[in-house]
Amino acid sequence: MKKAITIAACGAISVIAASMAIARQAAADGGTPVSVIATLEPKRGKTIPPIEPQDIMVREGRDQRPVLGFTPLRGQQGSLQLLLLIDDSSRGTFDTEIGTLKQFINTLPPYIEVGVGYMRNGISEMAQNFTRDHEAAANSIRLVLGPGGADVSPYDSLTDAIKKWPQNTQAERREIVMISSGIEGLGGGYMPDNPYVNAGIESAIRAGIVVYTIYNPSVGHFGHSFWRTTWGQNFLSQLSDETGGDSYIVGFGSPVDFTPFLDSILANLQRQYRLTFSARAEKKSGYQSIRVSIDTKDASIAAPDRVFVRAGT
Repeated sequence: MKKAITIAACGAISVIAASMAIARQAAADGGTPVSVIATLEPKRGKTIPPIEPQDIMVREGRDQRPVLGFTPLRGQQGSLQLLLLIDDSSRGTFDTEIGTLKQFINTLPPYIEVGVGYMRNGISEMAQNFTRDHEAAANSIRLVLGPGGADVSPYDSLTDAIKKWPQNTQAERREIVMISSGIEGLGGGYMPDNPYVNAGIESAIRAGIVVYTIYNPSVGHFGHSFWRTTWGQNFLSQLSDETGGDSYIVGFGSPVDFTPFLDSILANLQRQYRLTFSARAEKKSGYQSIRVSIDTKDASIAAPDRVFVRAGT
C-alpha cells in the first residue's frame, strides 16, 4: 500500500512539475499556456505517420505560436467522460437505432464514463449520470417523445448540459455525441453568427468539450422544411468544426444506420492528443481564433477553431 501511495505521489509531482515547466516556457515567450484536445487523421490512405510537436503549426492570425506539448490520450491516461445527447424532437425512425447505440456503449473501453441525456424545450434532462456501468447507461436510452421536444433549440440544451456537467471530474477528456436535426427554433436567424448556436459553441470551447454531431431529422413540419433542415445541418457542422469534432450527415432523410458514424467516432477517440501551446497574452479574458495544421507530414489534425484565454494567467 505504501509503495502504491508513493508511486501515485510521484506521478502527481511529475504532473505538477511538467505544468510548471510549461507555464515557464509560455511566460518566457510572453504568452499564456492553453491546452486543447486534438485528433490526428490520415490525409491519404489509412496510415498516420509518427507526429512530433515540431510537426504541428499553431497560428493566431499570421502569428505562429510555440507548441509546448503534444501528449497522447490513451487508456487510463486518456480518461474520458462521454455524453450521448439525444434530441427528443427526433423523428420516430430514431427508435430503430436504439439497439445500435446500446451496442456502441457496451463496446466502449471500461475506463470511459458514459452519460445519457435528452434535449427538450431548450434544456437537457439526464437519463443516466456519468457511469462506468455501460450496461446501465445503455439501458437508459428510451424512445424519443417526438412533438414534446418542440424543436426549441438544441444549442440551448447543449449549453444547459455543459452547465450541469459534474465540476469535480478528474477526466482528461470531456466529449459529446449529439444526435439532432440541428434546427434552431428560437428565431436567432439563418446565418453563421446565430446567437444561440454561437452560445452553444462558446460554452463547449470554454469547457474544453469536443462535440460530435449526427444529423437525424426532426418530427413534424420542421422535419420536411427544406430551408430549416439545410440550416440545421449547417449549424451542426459549424458546431462540430469549431469544437474540434466531426459532423455526420447523409442527405436530408433518416440515416440508414448509425453504425458507420459511431465507428468513426470511436476511431477518433483513439487518436486524440492534448495539444498545449503558448497563446498570445491579452489584457482581457476572451476567445481567440486559432488554426492548427500539420504541413510537413502526410496527416491532418482536427482541433477547435477558437480557445478561451484568461487574462493574466
